[in-house]
Amino acid sequence: MQLRYSYRVYPTPGQQASLARAFGCARVVYNDALAARMEAFEKGERISDAELSKRLTASKATPQRAWLSEVSSVVLQQALADLNTAYRNFFASITGKRKGARMGLPGFRSRRDTRQAIRFTKNSRFTVTSGGALRLPKIGDVKVGWSRELPSAPSSVTLIKDAAGRYFASFVVAVDEQPLPSVDAEVGIDLGLATFAVMSDGKTIDSPKFLRQAERRLRKAQQALSRKAKGSKNRAKARLKVARAHARVADTRRDWAHKNTTRIIRENQAIFVENLSVKGLARTRMAKSVHDAGWSMFTTMLEEKAARYGRRFGKVDRWFPSTRMCSHCGVIGDKKPLHVREWTCGCGTTHDRDVNAAMNILAAGRAERRNACRAGVRPQRIRPGGQLV
Repeated sequence: MQLRYSYRVYPTPGQQASLARAFGCARVVYNDALAARMEAFEKGERISDAELSKRLTASKATPQRAWLSEVSSVVLQQALADLNTAYRNFFASITGKRKGARMGLPGFRSRRDTRQAIRFTKNSRFTVTSGGALRLPKIGDVKVGWSRELPSAPSSVTLIKDAAGRYFASFVVAVDEQPLPSVDAEVGIDLGLATFAVMSDGKTIDSPKFLRQAERRLRKAQQALSRKAKGSKNRAKARLKVARAHARVADTRRDWAHKNTTRIIRENQAIFVENLSVKGLARTRMAKSVHDAGWSMFTTMLEEKAARYGRRFGKVDRWFPSTRMCSHCGVIGDKKPLHVREWTCGCGTTHDRDVNAAMNILAAGRAERRNACRAGVRPQRIRPGGQLV
């Protein structure tokens, strides 16, 4: 499997100027190719990927685009590849071949975009020097803050400048699966807002609410930004402060999610969660809390780490009545408002709302796994005399 390893890089002022030039050239090539495709579509024609590549080569010989030769040709070719991929994803989405939300047509890139990126492949001959620097063509040796070693030789590297003005190098490397020792524990997880996660074994993960904790600092930074004149240098500085504050929240949330998902993967052989409709919940009055929780990122990390470390991961249908069903007798009760945290079933069992839901998610996940293996999932019935049916 392929993974991305991201590291912070620290280019010099001269290298920052070279990167800015490369970002701009890649953006111009992308926009020129997109305009050519749109013009051809209006005429009822079609431009192939090879034709766009030929036009790029020819444009370098013209006075209007001669400055494209100042950056690596691989960066420009990868900008064309990004556009081609965007169109393929769009057509695959509208024809139903691509899963997920429907994608729109590619749009033009702007120099004011908060995120800029360029990609180098093996053809560009980028290398990691013996001194630990990242050597890039027509940019130089860039200092890298190595937090860990690369597991194998990278096939490509993407240089990214985010909204906070930070630079990152994202390496694509091939890694082998690393199965962990098998354990007997399996767990169902019920995700929530007041308590981030309640597990079927009774353990809980408190909701950190990173955005809520940083709201006062973010509000003051945003108010300071709104007072600055548009187009001024002070406004640019204030925008960076807002971006850095938001980046700090996102980084903290991501680090917290990585630590907790890794612990869950190590302790359990199988993990089952509910397939929540985050987009739907984000349209309600709980939108800020839903986005702050980061459920999608958490479940995605669980799924990816389970595949890498030899664990089983499954999602239970979002319409499964995990809260209303009694985990002891299986009877489905009435709908329960959010303020009902405990309830008693007709069989006499008293349930904690979230623990009961997690236990039902675990049972449903196990049943779905047996069903996938073509095993019998119907519960055994017992006759009044005590004999199995």
